[in-house]
Amino acid sequence: MLYATLASLCILAQVAPPSTSIDERIDRFVREEMARQHIPGAAVAVIKNGVTLRAEGYGVANIEHCVPAQRESVFQSGSLGKQFTAAGIMVLVERGKLDLDDPIARHLPSPARWGSITVRHLLTHTSGLPDDELVLNLRRDYTENELALFTASLPRRYRPGQYFQYSNLGYALLGIIIRRVSGQFYGDFLRENIFIPAGMHTTRIISEADIVPRRVAGYRLVAKQIKNQEWVAPSHNTTADGALHLTLLDLIAWERVVRTRALLSAESWSTIFQPATLLNGRKSSYGFAWELERQGGKDIHYHDGSWQGFETLLIRYVDDNLSVIILANLADAELRRLADGIAAIINGEASRGG
Repeated sequence: MLYATLASLCILAQVAPPSTSIDERIDRFVREEMARQHIPGAAVAVIKNGVTLRAEGYGVANIEHCVPAQRESVFQSGSLGKQFTAAGIMVLVERGKLDLDDPIARHLPSPARWGSITVRHLLTHTSGLPDDELVLNLRRDYTENELALFTASLPRRYRPGQYFQYSNLGYALLGIIIRRVSGQFYGDFLRENIFIPAGMHTTRIISEADIVPRRVAGYRLVAKQIKNQEWVAPSHNTTADGALHLTLLDLIAWERVVRTRALLSAESWSTIFQPATLLNGRKSSYGFAWELERQGGKDIHYHDGSWQGFETLLIRYVDDNLSVIILANLADAELRRLADGIAAIINGEASRGG
């Protein structure tokens, strides 16, 4: 198989794992699962009780140049980046510049077309707007104004607040709202108010033109062969629905912010993790850029991302005080399977008193 051939060419670039028992078990599981899924490279962090147990790179960041993946390797965020957009909105709310129940018509062009959609509807994917990949031409560059006007012209799938249906366009609009309210491009606003204060030293908006040290290449499987990611117009890598370059170390810093409820007020964090209430009174399983799940009677909070040959996941097993972060450079990689397997190893070790 092509994957096996490419991996064997690069295997000498990989660093041997530490020799402690739990580290060996995690490393063996990660490497076996990567081989099963044909994932070229990944960066994985395991955080238990606030202590980072593992923060390692596996496999290769770039197959063609045989570059090993490291914890400093720069991956694309995919929709995991929505968490920072939501946090940026909450900064503006705390400053009194914005209200969650503001009609978005107050902040966007063509106000007559937005109806009763609110900022909260965009954050919780209950706006009725379609997903961007269903309607946008990904080979065409859009300005912010063009994207907003195009979205305003689209038919709605349902009344705002009626259902939960994922919409990248909704989060792209939130980035435009951040600019219109703050006077700054949303990426600059996030850098000043989220990334720098959080200690996320590498995180930035994706740039096709800039030289980005340790930039990882994204891949996809086509007929069981690894291919480079498909090209999209550069503007699609600047929108607030998840267009960031970041590292594992950046996300470890962000996990600390989330776990300790830093940067934002306790009230804001409570709002972020509150499931949306639909028009029929039922609760969705989504807050503000966080999936809210119960598994085995325990709370699990997470978000993943999938874009341009990358898959990402930050998952918090809240009741176990355990977080797993995974960045991978293969489209459609099953990262939840990886994370749950790692969690089982950690929890199994804890139950034995190890």
